[in-house]
Amino acid sequence: MSIHAISSSQVLINHRLVPATILYSSVTGKIVHIIPDIVVTSKDDEVLKLYDVADACNVTPNVILPGLVDSHVHLNDPGRSEWEGFETGTKSAISGGVTTVVDMPLNSTPPTSTIQNLNLKIDASKDKLWCDVAFWGALVPENLDDLLPLVHAGVRGFKGFLCHSGIDEYKRIDREYIVAAMNILKQSNVKMLFHAELTDDDNIMDGEPADPTKYETFLKSRPDELEANGIAMVIDCLREVEGANPLFGAHIVHLASALPLDLIRSAKRDNLPLTVETCFHYLALHAEQIPDASPQYKCCPPIRSLSNRLALWDALRENVITSVVSDHSPCVPELKNIDSGDYMNAWGGISSVGLNLPLMWTTGASLDKPVTLEEIATWCCENTAKQVGLQDVKGFIAVGYDADLVVFDPTLRYSYNDIDSFFKNKLTPYDKTEFAGMVRRTILRGKTVYTAEDGIVVAPGGTLLLNV
Repeated sequence: MSIHAISSSQVLINHRLVPATILYSSVTGKIVHIIPDIVVTSKDDEVLKLYDVADACNVTPNVILPGLVDSHVHLNDPGRSEWEGFETGTKSAISGGVTTVVDMPLNSTPPTSTIQNLNLKIDASKDKLWCDVAFWGALVPENLDDLLPLVHAGVRGFKGFLCHSGIDEYKRIDREYIVAAMNILKQSNVKMLFHAELTDDDNIMDGEPADPTKYETFLKSRPDELEANGIAMVIDCLREVEGANPLFGAHIVHLASALPLDLIRSAKRDNLPLTVETCFHYLALHAEQIPDASPQYKCCPPIRSLSNRLALWDALRENVITSVVSDHSPCVPELKNIDSGDYMNAWGGISSVGLNLPLMWTTGASLDKPVTLEEIATWCCENTAKQVGLQDVKGFIAVGYDADLVVFDPTLRYSYNDIDSFFKNKLTPYDKTEFAGMVRRTILRGKTVYTAEDGIVVAPGGTLLLNV
């Protein structure tokens, strides 16, 4: 009696919302059958009898989506678990229908740059995972010899910075390192990720010191050209790589600026293995609305203009940008300089893992052509799963895939409050924002792990998704 059934008049299958009933196992955690109709109300249905279904429910008019895959999350554990941690970060994820996160190699201490450091992270995660977790490794100047061992140990790829990372122990890399690393990794099936603001100057402001509480001061300190120059260099490095595995490639993280979009279009026309993500905050917010002395809005690269925001949406719909992620990057409140309002010396990062669906649905509704749930699933489930090599088990509702399912009410409107979140440090730019759309239920590998009525309803049931 381990087979369960859930149905709706709107289930996202093959990029369409259709009536369906999903049968899944709470033992194997897999989807075992999909009926192209709502049948859970019929006690005489032959398919339900065949599978000896233990229980069934119809969640119409709510929508059933695949569990989201957030491929850019900083859990900061071990070493900076006071900023977040496996427990609070993964609880936040499942409360918003995110069933898989990929943890960044910083801001944990030590960073995930060696096998030894990866094992420290694995140990720190034990009994603390409420969703499934995979790992990125580090690209730092001293670890070229560690890259292939980390691949064999299961990391999904590697991330490097072309500027100061914000963490002194995580050094920037240069062109020589990138080309060497690409040649080491090109026969593997992993991605190389780049924070592509290119500068070797940690403080690029010229002239007299400007007012650090002005958002404009911070925005001018990280101009669009930094991203354009960094992306151009990554593309040039890709052109030097020959004989690569078709699954190998470069990935630009958290694109904030529309300036490099033509560079990216050109690279794609040349069939270079390049993918690009942007973040919820770049699609939801714009510089003109950000108040001074409010560093909860600070992230790197910075949130830019309204016209820039709309250009990012257009690029998503062109498939120039391929995915949308949180870049969940929390810290303790004092590092955000909330009391002083000092943007320039505040930590640059925004918390949002688990807010994925309401942010996309709410913001996308304001576009001239409103966003659809099919589009959101492409950007936040399917393409993120592909990016991390999980496209055969995550990101889709299909037989044989993990039964990671989200029951979403797209009609509900409510006020989001930071205090109600699972974040360890309850500070976001979205406090008191009116959201549309709420996750009513999250199912992880066949087990209900969260409901809007009861909160988190199980012990930690997440697992590590090592690429071995």
